[in-house]
Amino acid sequence: MTTFRKIKETFRAFLLVVPLLLVISACRPPSEEKRFHVVTSIMPLSYFVERIGGNHVTVSVMVPPGGDPHSYEPTPKQMVSLRKSALFIKTGSGIEFELDWMPRILSLNPGLSICDASEGVQLIPMTEGEDVHGEEHHGVGAAHQHLHHQHAGTDPHYWLTPENGMIMTRNIARALAEADPSHKETYSANAAALIGELQSLDREIKEKIAGARIRKFLVFHPAWGYYAHTYGLEQIAAEAEGKTLTPVQMQHVIQTARKNRIKVVFISPQFNSSQAEAIAAEIEGRILAVDPLSADYQENLRRATSLFLKAGHE
Repeated sequence: MTTFRKIKETFRAFLLVVPLLLVISACRPPSEEKRFHVVTSIMPLSYFVERIGGNHVTVSVMVPPGGDPHSYEPTPKQMVSLRKSALFIKTGSGIEFELDWMPRILSLNPGLSICDASEGVQLIPMTEGEDVHGEEHHGVGAAHQHLHHQHAGTDPHYWLTPENGMIMTRNIARALAEADPSHKETYSANAAALIGELQSLDREIKEKIAGARIRKFLVFHPAWGYYAHTYGLEQIAAEAEGKTLTPVQMQHVIQTARKNRIKVVFISPQFNSSQAEAIAAEIEGRILAVDPLSADYQENLRRATSLFLKAGHE
């Protein structure tokens, strides 16, 4: 009788616990195995995939934080992980990592679907006007840039404006829906919400910049051409074809900065800052980092806007 009572009590306890376990299980996010695995080439693209894909995707990035997309080489582990992926999101604008590695990635993974996030983006020429090294360059549709850089033809950094971010959102949402049609409605809804946020961000930046007194800023690595073009600013870039500046080129940069009363040299954290520091010392200014590859997309553009505006008053 005692044994029967114990069995009965155990069974009752089991019946009480089962519903609780079911509730806990339902509240858990999908497991990594059930999520759709997506690979992106750079960190900013991962932001869009995570926002649009939500709990239905897991994202890995080829060029990690701090990595230089102009020279980064993927690890063997990263190359192996591509075999578990069905979708690769690329910038499509000519960054060296993709130019060097996409053919090899595709040859090893012929079934991998590719999304070009730049589809529909109007790429702008990399050079126009008179750069800081005293050379004449001309291009179409790239106003407010003084650039001289290693990328031939067009500027690859198109993702640094909310307007282009909206185009990227649509491209990535479409690619996710094609690869994972069972969650198409979720991807569409998440994309619509993100586009609304980017529209608000664009208005916010325009309002902040509208009253700017000084509209020029000096960067060592010319990553902010689209931003300058969109918001009526002028990016003055020091870097020449991705190479170390010669003493003559350094002097041209310093003279240009003094002429424009510039006291801040903006650097990208992925690159060596020694020459930028030397320029800042000569103009009695300082260096500040703005990251073109930040994963926190919207906050990064807000931070860059504040820093550009602040630098104009120093």
